[in-house]
Amino acid sequence: MTRRILIGLALGVLAGYYLGPAAKPLAEFGKLVIQAIKLAAAPLLMLTIVNAVLTTQISATGGARMAFFATVNATIALCFGLGVSNYFEPGHHLSLIAAPAGGSAVAAGKLELARFLSNFVPPSLVQPFIDNAVLPMVVLSVLLGLALRKLKDAGEPMGPIETSLSTFQKAVELILGWIITLTPFAVFAVVAKAVGEYGLSPLKGLAWYVAAGLGGMALHSLITYPLWLKFYAGMPLGRFWRAAKEPMAYSIGANSSLATLPVTLKSLGDLGVSKAASTLGACVGTNLNNDGIILYEAMAVLLVAQAHGLDLSLAQQVSASLACLVAAMGIAGVPEAGFVSLSLVLATVGLPIELLPLLLTVDWVLARARSVVNVLGDMMISILIDRAGGRRFT
Repeated sequence: MTRRILIGLALGVLAGYYLGPAAKPLAEFGKLVIQAIKLAAAPLLMLTIVNAVLTTQISATGGARMAFFATVNATIALCFGLGVSNYFEPGHHLSLIAAPAGGSAVAAGKLELARFLSNFVPPSLVQPFIDNAVLPMVVLSVLLGLALRKLKDAGEPMGPIETSLSTFQKAVELILGWIITLTPFAVFAVVAKAVGEYGLSPLKGLAWYVAAGLGGMALHSLITYPLWLKFYAGMPLGRFWRAAKEPMAYSIGANSSLATLPVTLKSLGDLGVSKAASTLGACVGTNLNNDGIILYEAMAVLLVAQAHGLDLSLAQQVSASLACLVAAMGIAGVPEAGFVSLSLVLATVGLPIELLPLLLTVDWVLARARSVVNVLGDMMISILIDRAGGRRFT
């Protein structure tokens, strides 16, 4: 896939250079791919959450520890993502090809914290799926999962329902995989259009976008996690990074923290982490420990706003961050999960999605970085849970 995307990128530059403005109609294919991703994202989000709530049972103490550490790390990741975009303002380098967002909810001043929080309660059961609104979608999914879990605990037979949910989830993931295989063609079409209309300037803007994402994730990985290890877990940094080397390398190739899970568990075992903690932190918590996705989405949401000439207030950035947090917890573990959920976040907070086809052209780079950070987050949460339970690392 990486080779195909690179070929599509190179051919798109050549086609745009020789066709000029005549390449503009090609961009419609990129928009169709984004629409297809959004189409698969909503049912995948619902099925994943319902299935996770129904089938997962954890102790109150272990769950509280996992939720605490995951929330702290997620908050720090959000701060890094927003900080990178606020400081370097990478979206301004894409403003040339982003139309002014005069009709968006943000431009109209509608993204207020109180009104945003009211979105958690939808006016109807189907409205969140029509609007691709992630927050009420998650609320409905959690409520349905809890209700089914309550019936299961009461002795109701849930085997057929669990099997059906799992089958439908795998089917939607398969459909999403088919859509992702169209990425090289979408890259070719979008790059040809961008280069044909604006020359090579969009490539400079994309370079800033990639640098902002990679920089934020590098800061989180090299500051947050070592501080946890040194001042709380008491684990030597060299020992951790030697054990993390294999799952990090594997996640780059697999482009999925979920696919890397067997390697992650082996490395945690080498570090002396108990099986209970590694199961809870890496297996059960795989939908919570998504620092890479959360950081990327916070950076990208602000970048999209900047590109369209929108200045988000602190309250608006907090609201958008909450949407990123919820979406990342809902969709995780599958390739391109961060980009898929980003489309839902932008729809939820009322930002334009016209830039998404162009951002898709380089997402294969950021996707692998997100997977690496997510794997490191899984390992870190497992270590912290074990340390909170009294285990010593020397």
